[in-house]
Amino acid sequence: MNKEIIKFLRKSHNLNQRDFARIVNCSFALIALVEVGKRRVTEDLERKVKDAFDLDESQIQSITAIIKSFGEGVPPFM
Repeated sequence: MNKEIIKFLRKSHNLNQRDFARIVNCSFALIALVEVGKRRVTEDLERKVKDAFDLDESQIQSITAIIKSFGEGVPPFM
């Protein structure tokens, strides 16, 4: 799990950093620092996020693929 997944989950659930931190049961500062790349996603934070949002590895892989496709640009409509 990385900072892009954290931010994607937070935004897709329409949460600000404070609300996301409350749901995940961590500090607001940690989420803010992770999202700007000053802290890494620890195993503990990853576990908390997975538990809070009921995610498994296949769902994390799907989210990663979505983020990657956004980074490559949206394909044109035919």
